[in-house]
Amino acid sequence: MRSFEQILNDISKIPYHDTFGTKKEIKYLPNILDDNETVLSFTSGFFDGNTWLIVLTHRRLIFLDKGMIYGLKQREIPLDHINSVGHKIGLMLGSIAIQDGASAIRIDNIQKQTIVPFIDALNKSIDNFKMGRSTCKEYSSMSSADEIKKYKQLLDEGIITNEEFNIKKKQILGL
Repeated sequence: MRSFEQILNDISKIPYHDTFGTKKEIKYLPNILDDNETVLSFTSGFFDGNTWLIVLTHRRLIFLDKGMIYGLKQREIPLDHINSVGHKIGLMLGSIAIQDGASAIRIDNIQKQTIVPFIDALNKSIDNFKMGRSTCKEYSSMSSADEIKKYKQLLDEGIITNEEFNIKKKQILGL
């Protein structure tokens, strides 16, 4: 099981993402991800009557909805089961449609600036998975300043605390 800090490190390197209404789901990710699984992209959207976190790893696509008070809904699709991916972009929001064999999943109300980067990462991951390559190190060339900016964004979004931000900043700067 990956630690919350490791997951925060992964998501801090993702340039375009949306966490609207999914803080509980992000905090639950360590319970779902395997030790060697890296978050490559994520966004939030409306699916099955609720706001869900959609997470792409190098092995699978995870849909996660942690209830208001209790409960958990989770669905996942291994990358080799995805047959097609489509998207639609409107004025402010868009949608993504994913076909996996006989079923189709449509996620609506996705922030439009996250759709194309998410689709690109998903298609690249599917290609790499089918070719037997891993994309875990895809975002490893980020500068220290960029990494700190990403953690600052997580702090501003309320995903991490000020203390967690300061600890991570010191780690990045080697202090």
